[in-house]
Amino acid sequence: MAIDIRVRPERPERSAPTAGPAGPARSGRVRGLRLLWRSSIGKKAVMAVTGLIMVAFLLVHMLGNLKIFFGPHDFDGYAAWLRTIGEPVLHGAWFLWILRAVLLVALVAHVTCAAQLSRRDLAARPVRYAHGQRARASFATRTMRWGGVILGLFLVWHLLDLTAGVTNPDFDKGGPYHNVVVDFQVWWINVIYIVGLLMVGLHINHGFWSATRTLGLRPRHGRDTALRITGSVLAAVITLGFLAVPIGVMTGLVR
Repeated sequence: MAIDIRVRPERPERSAPTAGPAGPARSGRVRGLRLLWRSSIGKKAVMAVTGLIMVAFLLVHMLGNLKIFFGPHDFDGYAAWLRTIGEPVLHGAWFLWILRAVLLVALVAHVTCAAQLSRRDLAARPVRYAHGQRARASFATRTMRWGGVILGLFLVWHLLDLTAGVTNPDFDKGGPYHNVVVDFQVWWINVIYIVGLLMVGLHINHGFWSATRTLGLRPRHGRDTALRITGSVLAAVITLGFLAVPIGVMTGLVR
């Protein structure tokens, strides 16, 4: 019987499927972002970025509010123009809704990180500081936590007052100038806004300096002083700019 001695070609072994270069890289980035989010420095960075976003919005918002001193035609026209930004690419008030969404995400991230960092701080030091140990801390530093709570309540009031019109004495959906004037003719509403805006100034005064340090602007010769002065000036400008409106109504400059 003949024996077949021909060598049969071997079948190539199947190699195990390997992930493409994008797979491990993407997985590594996601893991890195998770670790950054869980770390204290990551949460401080999120607070710094979101805080600067909100400060930029407050500065622009304050400048727009000052148009009320030019009369109802200019102020109401400015309010109407805000609803047309981006046209014809964006339809109607889409820009405002996109801006509101960005600010909402920034606010939620800011508050979440602040609460988590505060909880970690209390857990790391369950015993309170000895008397006088934090004497060098500024008033704004010591009031950042409860000041943030006051700001949150003030923001809710402001939206119910001049956006939704729920707490406004005589809200007119199509008359923003009218709504502001009738609002600040009531003394106790002025008190709410003055207290809330003063807390905004204190928050910005310390928060701006803290954010710049978190994002890498370490103190050098003269830089730390310059950053503190910049934060104080920015806080003063924004606070006084917002306060000018109720003061203008109370003094009769705006009527």
